[in-house]
Amino acid sequence: MFDLVAQSIISGIGVGAIYGLIGIGFCVIYNASGIVNFAQGTFVMLGGMLTQSAMTRLGLPLPVAAIIAIALVAISGIVLERIVVRPLWNRGSTMFVMILATLAAQIVIERMTLIIAGDQPRTLPVFTDLPPLRIFGFAINFQFLWIVGCSALIIFLLGLFFSSTKTGKAMRACSINRDAAALQGIPVSRMLALAFAISAALGAVAGILITPTQYTAFNVGVPFAISGFIAAIVGGFGSPLGAFAGGILLGVAQALAIVFLGAAFKNVAALSILLLFLFVRPSGILGSAK
Repeated sequence: MFDLVAQSIISGIGVGAIYGLIGIGFCVIYNASGIVNFAQGTFVMLGGMLTQSAMTRLGLPLPVAAIIAIALVAISGIVLERIVVRPLWNRGSTMFVMILATLAAQIVIERMTLIIAGDQPRTLPVFTDLPPLRIFGFAINFQFLWIVGCSALIIFLLGLFFSSTKTGKAMRACSINRDAAALQGIPVSRMLALAFAISAALGAVAGILITPTQYTAFNVGVPFAISGFIAAIVGGFGSPLGAFAGGILLGVAQALAIVFLGAAFKNVAALSILLLFLFVRPSGILGSAK
C-alpha cells in the first residue's frame, strides 16, 4: 500500500505541475490587467492538438512541431485579446462580463476545433523513449522529469521577468492602476497583448507536456481551466510561484483521492481544497494573511 501511495504522489506531482503552469497563465494576465481569462484551458487544448496535427499531417519532428504550435497559440492569444477582451476592457466592463466573454470564446474555439479536427482523442509520443528510472523502488518515467524540469525553468524565467525587467515591472504596474501606468508612459494596450501572448504560450507548453501521458481532444480545455484556476486561487492569485505550489497540492490531493476513495472523488478533492482555502486562507499559500 505504501508503494502505491508513493507512486500516486509522484504521478500527482507531474499532473500538478501542469495545473501549476495553467495557473501561472491566469496569473500573468491578472498581473498585467486584473482580468481573469477563463479561456486559458483552450490554449492547453490547442497546444496538444496543433503539435499532433503538425507531426501527422506535415511530417514535422516533435521539437519543430511543438515550437510552431506554441507560436501559433501565442498568436491566438493576441487575437483573443484584440477581438474579445480589448473592446470590453476599453469600455471598463466588470470582471463578471470579462469572465462570461472569455468562457464564450472558449466554447466557440472548442466548437471550431470539433468541426475542423473531429472528436477523436489524440496523443503525442513521449519526449524520451526509455524505460522508467527506478529510484528507491519507485518508477519515474522520463516524461515526468520533462514536466517538472520545464515547469521549474519556466517559474525561474518568469520570476526574473517580472522582478528584473522593465517590461515585467510595467505589466505589474498596469494591473495596479492602468491609468497611472499610462500617465507614466507605459504602453498599456501593448502590455495587455503581451500578457495574453505569454499566457497562451504557457498553456500551449502545458498541453504539449501532458499530452504524451494522457490524450487531447476538443473538449479537454474546460477541465484544465478549472484545475488551473483552482491552483491559482490556492496559491494566491497573482503569484506565479504560488500558483505552481497550488497546482502541486491539487495534483497530489487528486491522486491520493483516487487511491483511497476512487476516481469519482477526484473532482471532489479539488473542490474541497478550494473551499478549505476560501474559508481558512482566502489569500492563498503565498498570499498575505488577512
